[in-house]
Amino acid sequence: MTARRTHGDPAPVPRAADAVTDAAAATDERIAQGLAGGEEECLAVAYRRWGRLVHTLAARSLGDPREAEDVTQQVFDAAWRGRANFRPERGTLPAWLVGITRRKVADALAARTRRTELAATLGASLEHEHRSDAEPERVLDRLVVTEELARLPRVQRDVLELAYFADLTQTQIADRTGMPLGTVKSHARRGLQRMRHSLAPAGAGH
Repeated sequence: MTARRTHGDPAPVPRAADAVTDAAAATDERIAQGLAGGEEECLAVAYRRWGRLVHTLAARSLGDPREAEDVTQQVFDAAWRGRANFRPERGTLPAWLVGITRRKVADALAARTRRTELAATLGASLEHEHRSDAEPERVLDRLVVTEELARLPRVQRDVLELAYFADLTQTQIADRTGMPLGTVKSHARRGLQRMRHSLAPAGAGH
């Protein structure tokens, strides 16, 4: 039953969740203002409304639906973390999301280029080792490492590839990627832990 309101009583202030529960009814402006104000419900509505747009743009540029899914998650994560930089009066929320998408797609393409270059370097190294009759164990080690790296989350993989194949220090990796040094160390540690866990059963009997 709805409580009766006497004359002169102030109107109840709607809760944030009430204002955006119906995604179809919420206006773009309301969603944009709520996101800028830190309302998580508005982020969820924005994802439902424009997630397909972001994914389509990423998939067209990358040609890989799975990688586009990763980029889509990154876009909305970046939108939430960078919401203080969004100004609804300067442009629409969809346009802002498209701008973030373009930057994340560029990052993904750059990472893909780095992986291609590293793979080419590894291939040349393996070919050289084969021609010089290097120990098969060295070749096997590189192949195992490459396979395990491919199973890691993208950021952890990028950090360890730069460390393992490009022979960069963690400080140099931080400078190249723009990530804080502590973040680089965290990704490297977690990636190595996952690789050790994956390789442990195979090496337990040796």
